[in-house]
Amino acid sequence: MADPNLFMICTQLNKDALTALPQGFTLRPCRKEELSIWKAMPFDDEKTALAYEPYMQSYFDLVYQDKSDLFYERCLFLCDVDDQPVGTAFIWPAYNQINTLHWVKIKKGYEDQKLGRAMLSAILGGLHESDFPIYLHTQPGSYRAIKLYCDFGFKFITDEQVGARHNDLNSVLPDLQRLMTKEAFEQLQFVQAPTDFLNTLSHYSHDEF
Repeated sequence: MADPNLFMICTQLNKDALTALPQGFTLRPCRKEELSIWKAMPFDDEKTALAYEPYMQSYFDLVYQDKSDLFYERCLFLCDVDDQPVGTAFIWPAYNQINTLHWVKIKKGYEDQKLGRAMLSAILGGLHESDFPIYLHTQPGSYRAIKLYCDFGFKFITDEQVGARHNDLNSVLPDLQRLMTKEAFEQLQFVQAPTDFLNTLSHYSHDEF
């Protein structure tokens, strides 16, 4: 996945952005027998999901395998009235130290039902103040999700280097300005990352968010 890197931080949740899950939808942990569903969830078609299956398995093995019980506790599915997963997201303790938002996705065909906002409301709204800050990694192609993250209180990290990865914020801002509405783009906020966060990441050569 060679998309440009963008990093965001939320130090305080904007509770005005919270909404309830629509009737008939529930949030529950991923079951062990549903791992293949989770691995395919980020992709909009079966062909792409199959092509990236080795990548997803490698990521699972690297980040989650040694803590698989915690993964199946933390990894959440948004399910429809028939208990079929239509979305996923979860909070993960990257490097056992940093709370991060992982693998936010609503399946194609469900995006216009405001399920992403409702799913993140349930997840972020259930956190304690002590759980913040929350970090995430994203790409400019996820500009709709970026708007949503900003609504909840996330801000772009401006540091040029975040762990082993270069932060491409400056080079992709023109793309975001082109893709986002004028109002959404003007609401973007920017902040330097906390020193302890950057120091923690400097000790690792692999990515856990």
